[in-house]
Amino acid sequence: MRPLTEREIRSAFLNCTKGEAKRLAVPRDLADRPWDDLDFLGWRDPQAPDRAYLVTELAGRPQALALRCPAPAPWQTRRSMCSICLTDHTNGVTLMVAPKAGKAGQQGNSVGTYLCDDLSCSLYVRGKKDTGLFARYQESLTTEEKIRRTTDNLAAFLAKVTA
Repeated sequence: MRPLTEREIRSAFLNCTKGEAKRLAVPRDLADRPWDDLDFLGWRDPQAPDRAYLVTELAGRPQALALRCPAPAPWQTRRSMCSICLTDHTNGVTLMVAPKAGKAGQQGNSVGTYLCDDLSCSLYVRGKKDTGLFARYQESLTTEEKIRRTTDNLAAFLAKVTA
Protein backbone atom coordinates (compact mmCIF):
# COMPACT_ATOMS: atom_id res chain seq x y z
CA MET A 1 0.00 0.00 0.00
CA ARG A 2 1.30 3.47 -0.75
CA PRO A 3 1.66 5.95 2.13
CA LEU A 4 -1.44 8.10 2.64
CA THR A 5 -1.74 11.58 4.06
CA GLU A 6 -4.23 12.64 6.70
CA ARG A 7 -6.13 14.62 4.06
CA GLU A 8 -6.39 11.60 1.74
CA ILE A 9 -7.61 9.43 4.61
CA ARG A 10 -10.28 11.91 5.75
CA SER A 11 -11.62 12.37 2.20
CA ALA A 12 -11.79 8.58 1.58
CA PHE A 13 -14.57 7.70 4.05
CA LEU A 14 -17.55 6.03 2.40
CA ASN A 15 -19.92 5.56 5.33
CA CYS A 16 -19.81 8.75 7.38
CA THR A 17 -20.43 12.42 6.77
CA LYS A 18 -17.66 14.87 5.89
CA GLY A 19 -18.09 16.42 9.34
CA GLU A 20 -17.65 13.06 11.06
CA ALA A 21 -14.59 12.32 8.92
CA LYS A 22 -13.14 15.71 9.84
CA ARG A 23 -13.56 15.04 13.59
CA LEU A 24 -12.32 11.44 13.79
CA ALA A 25 -8.90 10.66 15.27
CA VAL A 26 -6.34 9.86 12.55
CA PRO A 27 -3.07 8.29 13.75
CA ARG A 28 -0.28 10.82 14.26
CA ASP A 29 2.43 8.33 13.27
CA LEU A 30 1.46 7.90 9.60
CA ALA A 31 5.08 8.40 8.47
CA ASP A 32 6.23 5.56 10.74
CA ARG A 33 3.74 2.95 9.55
CA PRO A 34 5.10 -0.11 7.66
CA TRP A 35 3.32 0.91 4.44
CA ASP A 36 5.09 -1.71 2.28
CA ASP A 37 3.66 -4.46 4.49
CA LEU A 38 0.10 -3.10 4.70
CA ASP A 39 -2.89 -4.13 2.62
CA PHE A 40 -4.95 -1.65 4.61
CA LEU A 41 -4.35 0.84 7.38
CA GLY A 42 -6.47 0.09 10.42
CA TRP A 43 -6.60 1.74 13.83
CA ARG A 44 -8.71 2.04 16.96
CA ASP A 45 -9.74 5.44 18.27
CA PRO A 46 -7.81 5.98 21.55
CA GLN A 47 -10.54 8.29 22.93
CA ALA A 48 -13.41 5.98 21.92
CA PRO A 49 -12.44 2.30 22.21
CA ASP A 50 -15.71 1.23 20.57
CA ARG A 51 -14.65 2.90 17.29
CA ALA A 52 -12.22 1.72 14.66
CA TYR A 53 -11.32 2.79 11.15
CA LEU A 54 -9.73 1.22 8.13
CA VAL A 55 -8.57 2.58 4.80
CA THR A 56 -7.36 0.68 1.75
CA GLU A 57 -6.78 1.33 -1.90
CA LEU A 58 -9.26 -0.19 -4.32
CA ALA A 59 -9.59 0.72 -7.99
CA GLY A 60 -6.61 3.05 -7.62
CA ARG A 61 -8.09 5.28 -4.91
CA PRO A 62 -8.28 5.24 -1.12
CA GLN A 63 -11.52 3.96 0.39
CA ALA A 64 -12.15 4.11 4.13
CA LEU A 65 -14.74 2.78 6.57
CA ALA A 66 -15.80 3.85 10.03
CA LEU A 67 -16.51 0.84 12.26
CA ARG A 68 -18.21 0.22 15.61
CA CYS A 69 -16.86 -2.45 17.93
CA PRO A 70 -19.37 -3.66 20.51
CA ALA A 71 -17.57 -4.71 23.69
CA PRO A 72 -17.68 -8.47 24.31
CA ALA A 73 -18.98 -9.76 27.60
CA PRO A 74 -16.19 -10.67 30.06
CA TRP A 75 -17.18 -14.34 29.94
CA GLN A 76 -16.70 -14.53 26.16
CA THR A 77 -13.23 -16.10 26.23
CA ARG A 78 -12.82 -18.26 23.20
CA ARG A 79 -10.71 -18.94 20.20
CA SER A 80 -11.98 -17.30 17.03
CA MET A 81 -10.86 -16.45 13.51
CA CYS A 82 -10.69 -13.16 11.63
CA SER A 83 -12.95 -13.17 8.57
CA ILE A 84 -10.54 -11.01 6.57
CA CYS A 85 -7.12 -12.64 7.05
CA LEU A 86 -8.25 -15.99 8.53
CA THR A 87 -5.87 -15.68 11.49
CA ASP A 88 -7.04 -17.45 14.62
CA HIS A 89 -6.79 -15.78 18.03
CA THR A 90 -7.82 -16.29 21.61
CA ASN A 91 -9.71 -13.10 22.52
CA GLY A 92 -8.14 -11.26 19.60
CA VAL A 93 -11.08 -11.08 17.20
CA THR A 94 -13.89 -8.54 17.46
CA LEU A 95 -17.16 -8.14 15.63
CA MET A 96 -16.83 -4.82 13.83
CA VAL A 97 -19.92 -3.23 12.35
CA ALA A 98 -19.91 -0.66 9.55
CA PRO A 99 -22.93 1.52 8.82
CA LYS A 100 -23.87 1.05 5.17
CA ALA A 101 -22.99 3.88 2.83
CA GLY A 102 -25.62 6.29 1.57
CA LYS A 103 -29.33 6.17 2.24
CA ALA A 104 -29.23 2.63 3.66
CA GLY A 105 -26.79 3.77 6.34
CA GLN A 106 -28.93 6.80 7.15
CA GLN A 107 -31.80 4.37 7.75
CA GLY A 108 -29.64 2.47 10.27
CA ASN A 109 -28.58 -0.49 8.12
CA SER A 110 -25.16 -1.95 8.80
CA VAL A 111 -22.85 -4.81 7.88
CA GLY A 112 -20.59 -6.64 10.31
CA THR A 113 -17.57 -8.89 10.11
CA TYR A 114 -15.09 -10.42 12.53
CA LEU A 115 -11.72 -8.65 12.38
CA CYS A 116 -8.44 -8.89 14.24
CA ASP A 117 -8.92 -6.67 17.29
CA ASP A 118 -5.74 -4.69 16.55
CA LEU A 119 -6.51 -4.50 12.79
CA SER A 120 -3.05 -5.92 11.99
CA CYS A 121 -4.27 -8.50 9.47
CA SER A 122 -1.55 -7.57 6.97
CA LEU A 123 1.21 -8.22 9.50
CA TYR A 124 -0.26 -11.55 10.63
CA VAL A 125 -0.54 -12.77 7.03
CA ARG A 126 3.10 -11.87 6.35
CA GLY A 127 4.32 -13.50 9.57
CA LYS A 128 5.56 -10.16 10.95
CA LYS A 129 3.25 -10.35 13.95
CA ASP A 130 2.35 -13.37 16.03
CA THR A 131 -0.90 -14.10 17.87
CA GLY A 132 0.96 -15.85 20.67
CA LEU A 133 -0.88 -19.12 20.15
CA PHE A 134 1.21 -22.24 20.53
CA ALA A 135 -0.35 -23.96 17.53
CA ARG A 136 -1.36 -22.25 14.31
CA TYR A 137 -3.25 -23.73 11.42
CA GLN A 138 -0.84 -24.76 8.69
CA GLU A 139 -1.79 -23.72 5.19
CA SER A 140 -0.36 -24.74 1.86
CA LEU A 141 -0.87 -21.24 0.42
CA THR A 142 2.09 -18.99 -0.29
CA THR A 143 2.35 -15.62 1.43
CA GLU A 144 1.33 -13.93 -1.84
CA GLU A 145 -1.78 -16.10 -2.05
CA LYS A 146 -2.68 -15.28 1.57
CA ILE A 147 -2.24 -11.57 0.82
CA ARG A 148 -4.50 -11.88 -2.24
CA ARG A 149 -7.13 -13.73 -0.16
CA THR A 150 -6.97 -11.00 2.50
CA THR A 151 -7.40 -8.19 -0.02
CA ASP A 152 -10.23 -10.08 -1.75
CA ASN A 153 -12.03 -10.59 1.58
CA LEU A 154 -11.59 -6.91 2.43
CA ALA A 155 -12.88 -5.84 -1.00
CA ALA A 156 -15.94 -8.09 -0.53
CA PHE A 157 -16.64 -6.46 2.85
CA LEU A 158 -16.35 -2.98 1.36
CA ALA A 159 -18.71 -4.03 -1.45
CA LYS A 160 -21.31 -5.10 1.13
CA VAL A 161 -21.01 -1.74 2.89
CA THR A 162 -21.40 0.24 -0.33
CA ALA A 163 -24.12 -1.95 -1.90
